Amino acid sequence: MSDRRFLVSVIGGHECEGSVAELAEKIGGIIAQEGAALVCGGLGGIMEAVSRGARAAGGLVVGIIPGEDKQDANTSVDIVITTGMGYSRNTLVAGTADVVVALPGKYGTLSEIGFALNAGKPVYGFDAWDIPGVEKLESPEELRGILRERMNRR
Repeated sequence: MSDRRFLVSVIGGHECEGSVAELAEKIGGIIAQEGAALVCGGLGGIMEAVSRGARAAGGLVVGIIPGEDKQDANTSVDIVITTGMGYSRNTLVAGTADVVVALPGKYGTLSEIGFALNAGKPVYGFDAWDIPGVEKLESPEELRGILRERMNRR
């Protein structure tokens, strides 16, 4: 088993209300409770909700932001990585992960899914893009089981 922290990247859009926000927070909490670190794009929407959930559960939150100003990151991010790369930073969010979790989003989310799949990363989706390679999950508890299994295998 590796001594390095298991990294879960959560990707999704800037639009995040109601049940999607609740789902994102719950996913963030599960990631933290299982001892993994959360990686995300560090801004608002789903990124903020998942960060809030992970932080509330005592987890480590890494935000890889597209700009150069750390103040742009949401307040639940512990470690802000500035890139100045715009959407190109999506390669880092996807590539850093041991596992990628996709939530609803637009083309930025689709690009992260593509980068993750190209890198051979497992991608699990909750109402995200329905494309080959993305394994659909029905509940956050299903994700918990997958994380436990994958973390025990390494």
